[in-house]
Amino acid sequence: MLHTKELLALQRPDGSWGEFHTLSMPTKAPPTTEQALRRLRVLGFTAQDEPIQRAIAYMEYHLPKPVPTIYFEKKHDPKIFTDLMLATWLRLFVPDHPGALRVARQWAAVVEAAFENGERDHALYLRAFQEQFGKLPHPKAWRLINFDGFYQIALLQGMLTPKTENAMLDYILTHPQGIAYIYWKAPLNRPPEEFASCQASHYLAAIELLADYSLAPEKLGFVKDWLAQNQVGGQWDLGSRARDGVYLPLSDSWRGAEDRRADCTARITKLLEHLK
Repeated sequence: MLHTKELLALQRPDGSWGEFHTLSMPTKAPPTTEQALRRLRVLGFTAQDEPIQRAIAYMEYHLPKPVPTIYFEKKHDPKIFTDLMLATWLRLFVPDHPGALRVARQWAAVVEAAFENGERDHALYLRAFQEQFGKLPHPKAWRLINFDGFYQIALLQGMLTPKTENAMLDYILTHPQGIAYIYWKAPLNRPPEEFASCQASHYLAAIELLADYSLAPEKLGFVKDWLAQNQVGGQWDLGSRARDGVYLPLSDSWRGAEDRRADCTARITKLLEHLK
């Protein structure tokens, strides 16, 4: 795990940390830009902080490019997927960013059409996708075909009608694979049996992603019950295995169990504030 000072020191003059994409777990090796942004956001960095301002400028530079310059993969249309990634991270730090909102509106139109009948209709999804982006996704471009990933879910907060948001949240909570890039273990409507685990920490990350939707307090009551059942002495403890360098720790050290419990309690308390 990189300490905050080490992570900031690795930021390049252009505002990036090198390669932009992937969200896999950071190691001691140089992180990707996405890894760095996720970790800094967990630590409370905002668009008011200079490192994030530099990263925003980097993303703003690349978003309008007619040919993507930071990502390429044969299975994904590089322009569509790059715009999706950049717009998502811009909105996470600047929710009303004009360029990011342009992309968000495209995806909102796709999702509104897909859930028009109350459940996800794949044919309607593909038709709306073609209307918005001028082409169909590659047959194996799972992150564009399946609406089960971090990017679309994070991007569309505050962009959907209540009817569509309700149907979409039901779909996500019952999806057998959870949320891609965040929690690929099991449906989100089944909290992990072992609370003191890395799995539980990543489960909470998926719930934190959903918590900013307006219907989250109504939909996630079972999560509040699960957390209440695992509270001990007014605190929560996800155990030492939850230390992944992304979501935890929040403090400089977990040398003492009290530091770990304080971090876990702070994280869960913040989540519960969103679910009131």
